[in-house]
Amino acid sequence: MKKLFPISLLCLFIFTTGYAQHSKGKSSELGIFLGGSYYIGDINPLVHFGPMTKPAAGAVFRYNLNPRFALRANVLFGSIQADDAIAKSAAQQQRNLNFKSPVTEFSIQAEFNFLDYQLGDERKKFTPYIFLGIGAFKFNPVATYDNYSYTLQPLGTEGQGLDGGPKKKYKLTQISIPFGVGIKTHLSKRIGLSIEWGMRKTFTDYIDDVSTTYYDPAALAASHGDVSAVASDPSIGTDPNYSNVGKQRGDPNTQDWYSFAGFVLTLKLKEKRETCPGVN
Repeated sequence: MKKLFPISLLCLFIFTTGYAQHSKGKSSELGIFLGGSYYIGDINPLVHFGPMTKPAAGAVFRYNLNPRFALRANVLFGSIQADDAIAKSAAQQQRNLNFKSPVTEFSIQAEFNFLDYQLGDERKKFTPYIFLGIGAFKFNPVATYDNYSYTLQPLGTEGQGLDGGPKKKYKLTQISIPFGVGIKTHLSKRIGLSIEWGMRKTFTDYIDDVSTTYYDPAALAASHGDVSAVASDPSIGTDPNYSNVGKQRGDPNTQDWYSFAGFVLTLKLKEKRETCPGVN
């Protein structure tokens, strides 16, 4: 399954490029994205568009190869967060983990329009579409306890770099596979509007700093300070004589996801006029 995404992406780009070489109607658009971002993972395993959805924005460049295919480049900025305290699960509430993180994404995507679409052409003014791409994103999870905020990755909360823990701390720049659906239309001959929902498949389980098991808090405190031990296990309502060490903290068998959803407003750039050879 992990190999299916990049193979599908490569096939789509090859097919798109080959098709474009024999088609007309190329044009370019520049615009903005406005919407929201959220995450799916160990602290929010199920809820889409929940109360933790935060504002997002960005810039978009679209190159229309023909009425059915387009290539797009994005730089998107958002924020994601989740909190066990608002979960419906009593076990999650007791675990008491939370995080928030900025997300910056750079990506390229291929779009396929189900109907012929050309900005400014009344005969081709509407289409649903799908997209698939590849991107890189930056994140940096932070947790808040007792009104203090802690940047989590340097704390090694699951024993990163210590005996029995993961060998290295996770990287804060990762690869993602954006894919999703949308609807396009135009508001005038040069202004286009899209509404879309996109998910991001990632290859990390640490966007939320949660993945495996609880590490020994005494060892964490000795190596990284008391803050590391607190951020690792802030669970509430447990027997003081009970230890979480070695118990499940997250699910390492699933990776984290994040989403951008919203509106894309674009302006069609002026096209160069075609001239016949020998004519000025």
